[in-house]
Amino acid sequence: MLTIRSIKKMQQVARQIAAEGKTIGLVPTMGFLHEGHLSLIRRAKEAADVVITTIFVNPAQFGPREDLDKYPRDEKGDIRKIKQAGGDIVFVPKAADIYPDDFQTYVTVEKLTQGLESKSRPTHFRGVTTIVAKLFNITRPDVAVFGMKDFQQAYVLKQMTRDLGWPIKFIIAPTVRERDGLAMSSRNKYFTPEQRAEARCLYFALCTAKAMVASGIIDVVKIPKEMRAVIKATCPTAKIDYIALTDSVFLMPVYEVVRGAVCSLAVVVHGVRLIDNMRLL
Repeated sequence: MLTIRSIKKMQQVARQIAAEGKTIGLVPTMGFLHEGHLSLIRRAKEAADVVITTIFVNPAQFGPREDLDKYPRDEKGDIRKIKQAGGDIVFVPKAADIYPDDFQTYVTVEKLTQGLESKSRPTHFRGVTTIVAKLFNITRPDVAVFGMKDFQQAYVLKQMTRDLGWPIKFIIAPTVRERDGLAMSSRNKYFTPEQRAEARCLYFALCTAKAMVASGIIDVVKIPKEMRAVIKATCPTAKIDYIALTDSVFLMPVYEVVRGAVCSLAVVVHGVRLIDNMRLL
């Protein structure tokens, strides 16, 4: 497996792969990889000849009071895991190369970024779309794979890919969960065992919502109310950022649960902000 740190070198290698008639699959990550990331690499391997995994903790998507400096990192461990998962190339650029001192160009997706995460993180998606656009230009993928756990992010990036005309097959892979239902996340490492047990409150709340819909309750006021009760019962100190029921095309609020509706939520559990989602119908 090849590890590349230079943008110029990565561009050269990508051109050479294309010249050989091989397809490229891209899996962008911020590192500290878990099984969720590795499942994306394996999915990319099914769809492309060569899989490039990027490791880059992107400063542009962190707000001023977020955890950029303490975000978990384990480059050596990540590279080992990528190799075991079948990855072919690891691209690990430097922040100074991605964002030089005179950097001033950003990519913005308008409508899909207006709700959900943007209310608490107003500059987040501008950073996400910009770094992924740069990675697309550097690695020239034929296939890109993202996870459903970051539901809004995946749909924003899919919209950007379509709007800007990149000839990239866009795959959104299912959320990977721990045995107890907790969505896999690099930030889960922040928890003690007791705190981690309480972090399951997001999953319990989503399962409650899905069960309510299955029983015929489609009221978008009753469902969040019951979810809040479940969260507080599991983690009394939890701070609920939002609970939203939206469609899966425009990410707009629904007035009753209809086919394709997705429930998304963000909750701060013992100082750690977690997100999760589940399709309800």
